[in-house]
Amino acid sequence: MRIFSLFLFLSSAFVSLFAEECLHKHSLKCNMIHIHDEIPMKVDNIIDMFDKGIFFNRLRFNSFGYSWDESLEAKRKDHAIAGLGGSLIFRSAYLHDISFALSLYTSKAIGTLKEEESAFYKAGKDTFSRYNIYNNKNATLMNLAEAYIEYNTFKSSLKVGRQIFESVLTKSNDTKMIPNTFEGITLHSKIIANTSFKMAYLTKQKLRDHNHFHHLLAYGDTKNDPYAKYKENDDSAMHRGLTLSKLEALGIEDALFIAEIKNRDITDLTLRANYTAVPQLLSSAMIQAKYRLDINDWSIVPALRYMQQFDDGAGAIAGANHLSLYDGYSNAKSLNAQMLGARIDMVKDTLKLRLGYTYIADKGDFITPWRGFPTGGFTRAMSQYNWYANTKSYMFQVDYKCKEIPNLKFISRFVAQDFDDNKIGVQADSNLFSFDILKILDDKKLYLKTRYAHVVGDSNTITSYGQQKLDSSYDEFRFEINYLF
Repeated sequence: MRIFSLFLFLSSAFVSLFAEECLHKHSLKCNMIHIHDEIPMKVDNIIDMFDKGIFFNRLRFNSFGYSWDESLEAKRKDHAIAGLGGSLIFRSAYLHDISFALSLYTSKAIGTLKEEESAFYKAGKDTFSRYNIYNNKNATLMNLAEAYIEYNTFKSSLKVGRQIFESVLTKSNDTKMIPNTFEGITLHSKIIANTSFKMAYLTKQKLRDHNHFHHLLAYGDTKNDPYAKYKENDDSAMHRGLTLSKLEALGIEDALFIAEIKNRDITDLTLRANYTAVPQLLSSAMIQAKYRLDINDWSIVPALRYMQQFDDGAGAIAGANHLSLYDGYSNAKSLNAQMLGARIDMVKDTLKLRLGYTYIADKGDFITPWRGFPTGGFTRAMSQYNWYANTKSYMFQVDYKCKEIPNLKFISRFVAQDFDDNKIGVQADSNLFSFDILKILDDKKLYLKTRYAHVVGDSNTITSYGQQKLDSSYDEFRFEINYLF
């Protein structure tokens, strides 16, 4: 039945391929964010609302190889895994400024590990659901990740339902097979000149490796379910101490409120501010400034980001560390946190150089399990989590668009991550080198992307409590193919 469902999905996709005339209606960014370049038209009757709608179709293959320097039988295994699937997205035309959208996604995973070893998969885990594979031995994902109604008028858009919402701490993060999506109400507006504003009230989330929507800030711990931790929010950045049973006992509903604004009133200056809150648990505020200065053939673009997390009750419930391992924390019951980020971009023609720095104050860990990263755009690199208490990170990045070969781009990063040696709940120091290659073919319909990361971890970190940290050294390889039609 699962194989038949996947066959039906792919067959429908190919039918749409030959039925469609417009081949330039959508595209992918370098980070695989899906862009709808063509927007459905306005119509005056309900038949045209369907007939003039647009399909955005995508076939996708993504593969991952992972090799640890230090393999541990109980915790680590070298592995490879691949996912095959895609998406069918339909956006209706606008009737009286109202439209709707439906997005069906699928992924079929094939890996080298046994089913009972599925927890050992790293980046490739998002090609399947661990909860499903342990309960039903089902390595297929198929879900309606987006289903919303939109009202669009006066440079503003109101959406209700399942949708992607991009903000500082909430992202689609569509680098695997299926994007991270949310249920709720969102508003986007550009009614004020040189200003974009967005708000959201979100009640559910569906991480990339889940088939069903789940809690936003609750870790699964249902009794009599040995795999409950994979049912709710099991993101790598989730606090393991904020369990569903604890929140239910306190009568706390983990809804997410977001407000974000970006302003460009002053020439070459971009200001951005964000407020994100889960009432009775956590909230955070962020302010960022970016300025562009042109010097001869170069553009110099410095940026500063300050972020503060406020403990509104989560610290007393779960503690300062995301794994509930408090050794090394000055206040084990506080999730107050602060971050300072700085970067400078130097851009000339098709070359961009970036120097970045972030510092997380020696307080609590940032808790952000919605696929947006506090250090994103400053020092965050592939598969890294560097926003734990008392962490310093330094990044050098090179972006280059090849002039000689059209639609070929290279990105390389080096990141040095200095974690707190005395915090047992935080990894050992590490240095990361990564290299990405993106090539677009077939009149911007076929996307090929290769990524490689080499991580060298400190193998001899011993805390003041006498505990030795694991060596985090590994090599990771990814290869992805996307075909849009």
